[in-house]
Amino acid sequence: MKTLNERHDYGLDLFLLSIDEGITGYRDDSLETVRRNERQYGIPLKILSYQDLYGWTMDRIVATIGRRNNCTFCGVFRRQALDRGAAMLGVDKIVTGHNADDIAETVLMNILRGDVARLRRCTAITTSSEGAIPRSKPFKYTYEKEIVMYAYFKKLDYFSTECVYSPNAYRGHARTYLKDLERIRPSTIIDIIHSGDSLAVKGDVKMPVQGTCSRCGYISSQILCKACVLLEGLNRGLPRVGIGKATGGNMSAIVKKYGLREEEEEEKGEDGRRHHGGGEGEGMERRKGEMGGCGSCTCDSKKRTCRDPSTLLDVTRPDRPEF
Repeated sequence: MKTLNERHDYGLDLFLLSIDEGITGYRDDSLETVRRNERQYGIPLKILSYQDLYGWTMDRIVATIGRRNNCTFCGVFRRQALDRGAAMLGVDKIVTGHNADDIAETVLMNILRGDVARLRRCTAITTSSEGAIPRSKPFKYTYEKEIVMYAYFKKLDYFSTECVYSPNAYRGHARTYLKDLERIRPSTIIDIIHSGDSLAVKGDVKMPVQGTCSRCGYISSQILCKACVLLEGLNRGLPRVGIGKATGGNMSAIVKKYGLREEEEEEKGEDGRRHHGGGEGEGMERRKGEMGGCGSCTCDSKKRTCRDPSTLLDVTRPDRPEF
């Protein structure tokens, strides 16, 4: 972003935004990379932590609920934290480092979960909910390995270590499956992205109306947004019940009750995937207006008018773009 901004004289005000989830041995190391990027590129850096925003760190959350559903918490909190940070910086775009591998994993996850509401938008280069700051994914068609090779040969300072909690993440299973498919058919990742692009929700299907959370004011289709629901459970000690049980105890019940999904698809740079290029910072452009909410509280799949995914989709095969 910095190079393109200078080369083409876009006149953008760029910022780095990094979220500190509070994961010892992972995020603390990556933040050092981001701070070096700040000095190298001369771009202002803002760091927001889960501790400051929510009063919890991921290490504490995992110690409380175990490893089974921790990515649910991290995904919801991280997306809201990005929006809060973007609002503080006054930007009008959030640019994330999602690559082709990330997007293909998300398509596969949403198919396996039957999550049509997210499936219809997860491949878009620019995504936005009403009142939320748009997010762009310029590396949509760039493979993860291409980014790593570029950073290596250009001697860029980047961070590529996986989250210590990612082996238990649902996304990890999707990634393993994709890698197996890629060995058989090298074009699998791009093919899956094109398949996701060809899906669209029928125009006569009623989708949940976006409102705002009655507690924190962020976007939500329910009375409370998912972040507030999760925080309420943590602060009341509900997730502690059932720890160690094979069934997941009350934590699984809470997750199912509110329609929460492990590793929601937005977020950029969520746990369970590698992070490359510019450390954990997200490129941003200065916002011209005010922010009306965050993108963390998307529609609850349980509230869809139609529960049969086959009735919600029009499958077409538009001509594929040449790359």
